[in-house]
Amino acid sequence: MIATYPLPVYLQRFFTERLLTQMQASPNTIASYRDTFRLLLKYAEAQTKLPPTELHVAHLDADIIGRFLTFCEEERGNSARSRNTRLAAIRSFFKYVAGCEPQLLHHCQKVLAMPSKRHEKRVVDFLTRDEMEALLKAPDQSTWFGRRDRVLLLTMIQTGLRVSELIGLRVRDVELGTGPHLRCMGKGRKERATPLRADSRDAVKAWLAQIDAEPNDPLFATIRGAPLSRDAVERIVRKHSVTVALTSSTFRLKRVTPHVLRHTAAMQLLQSGVDRTIIALWLGHESIETTQVYIHADIELKERAMALTKPIDSTGGRYRPGDELLAFLEAL
Repeated sequence: MIATYPLPVYLQRFFTERLLTQMQASPNTIASYRDTFRLLLKYAEAQTKLPPTELHVAHLDADIIGRFLTFCEEERGNSARSRNTRLAAIRSFFKYVAGCEPQLLHHCQKVLAMPSKRHEKRVVDFLTRDEMEALLKAPDQSTWFGRRDRVLLLTMIQTGLRVSELIGLRVRDVELGTGPHLRCMGKGRKERATPLRADSRDAVKAWLAQIDAEPNDPLFATIRGAPLSRDAVERIVRKHSVTVALTSSTFRLKRVTPHVLRHTAAMQLLQSGVDRTIIALWLGHESIETTQVYIHADIELKERAMALTKPIDSTGGRYRPGDELLAFLEAL
C-alpha cells in the first residue's frame, strides 16, 4: 500500500482540483489549509526520516496525526480551537482521498473518526465606551501614521470588519454620499455593505482627501502604498493598546486584538437595543447562533433582566424529613 499511493500526487490534486477548482475556496481557506499541511509534512519528515516528496498516504495514519496534534498544542502552544482547525483541514484531505481511492477507505476512516477536542467557551472581551475613546486618542495626529491608525481603529470599532475584510478594502469600496457605507467581501465569498456613522464617514472622507488615491488603491496602506498585512494591523492595534495601558488600569487587564474591536462593535449594537438578527447580518455571520456569545457577555443586559424580578419575601429554612427512611437518605 505504501508504495502505491504517493502523497504528493493526492495533496497537489486536493489543492488544485478540490479546493481551487471544485470548491472555489477563498484565499483565507487556502492559506489556512496550506499552513496546516506545511506543519504536518515537516513533522512527518522528522518522524519518518523521509522527505515530503517520498511520503505516501499510508505514512500519515491516525497515530502520527494524533501525535502531530499533540505536538501543536504542547510544543507550539496552539489552543484547542486551533488544534481543531488543523484537524478539520486534515479531515477534508482524507475525505477527498477516500473518494478517489476506495482501497484506502479503511485507512482514511481511522483519521476521519478522530474526534475534535472540547474546549472552554469563554466570555468574549470587548472595550467599554471610555476604553474606546482612550484607544482612539492614542495615535499621534501630527504624523501620517498616526492619522492613518486613528481612522483604521475607528473604522474597525464602528463597522466590526474582520482583518481580512479591512485590508481588502479599496478606495472604490467607499461610498460617502447618501447612505454612506463600506462594501467588502466577507467569509464564504459573501459581499455585504456596512453603514458608516457620521463621525466615521467624516474621518474616512478626510483620510481619502489626504492620500489622494486611485479607485483600485487600498484604503489603508503602508507609506509606500502597499496594502497592509494582517500582521501589520495586529501590530497597530497592539502598539496603541500598550500606550493606553500605561494610564488605564482596566485596559491593562485586557489583551486587545483586532477581533476584540470586532466584538466591541457587536456589543455597541447589542447595548443600543439592536436585534441579534440584525447584528448577525451586520457582522456577516453565517448563523444567528454565532451572535449568541454577545448576549452572554453583556452583564448590563443581565442586570436589567434581574431588575425585573421580584425578591422572595419568605424566610428560608432547613428541610426536615418527616419519615425515618427519608431521614436516612438525607443523612447520606
